[in-house]
Amino acid sequence: MLPPGLPAIPEPFLWAAHRGRQAMNSATILVVANEPKIRHALRTTLSNSGYDVILAKKGQEAIKIVIRERPDLILLDVSMPGMSGFEAYSKIRVLFEGPIVMVTVRNSEHDRIVALDSGADDVVVKPFAIGELLARIRASLRRFTSEEPLPKIDTPELKVDLDKRMVDVFGKRVQLSIKEFDLLRLFVIQRGKVLTHERVLQAVWGPDHAAESKNLRVLINQLRKKIEKDPAKPRYIATEPGLGYRFQLLSEAPEKRSRRKS
Repeated sequence: MLPPGLPAIPEPFLWAAHRGRQAMNSATILVVANEPKIRHALRTTLSNSGYDVILAKKGQEAIKIVIRERPDLILLDVSMPGMSGFEAYSKIRVLFEGPIVMVTVRNSEHDRIVALDSGADDVVVKPFAIGELLARIRASLRRFTSEEPLPKIDTPELKVDLDKRMVDVFGKRVQLSIKEFDLLRLFVIQRGKVLTHERVLQAVWGPDHAAESKNLRVLINQLRKKIEKDPAKPRYIATEPGLGYRFQLLSEAPEKRSRRKS
């Protein structure tokens, strides 16, 4: 039996979900909930609907999974001891750009308003109908996947395909570590923007590492050695003194204006 707050799933519904699995989105969903019965019931429901499911019981655990696994959608319960769902959301959102659906046990207008104002893509209130939950998940995934695909870099010197995790420099394949690729991915997605040291550290290492600037300098140097023609004079990963870094293509680099003598 399913725990209180989750309705029983009719056998015909499970059969229909299984039959249509190939037509369903094969996305990976991270379920974050403190109650074991809720976690496992949601895993059964979502797995039977064609999704890959990862479970986390605490906000801190969820943050590590987001960094490691990069799920497509997060189902986040508001009611958790220690780090609340709202606090976990604020930390996860720094690292995760995909849809987050928050689940609250209290049928409270205030909770829904706080969740939506904080940026959640949707809110589901327990007890909820399984069909409604799945519909909201599909809608959130559609809104996200309907956006433009991940950007690519395709120049004679540098080619980056984020979807295939491939990087070529002057026609030769370059192998990047996980952290190096995560850093390059952030730079490519945010191309042309100044990214502060804190923003980069939180995105690559997590919210608890915002002050570890030494690690960032080391990683920047490693990445420059692999993609820059001259790491000592970087053209792609530009340093913004006192601020952070900016990723740019050669054609996008700011031109140095020549000074005229008066």
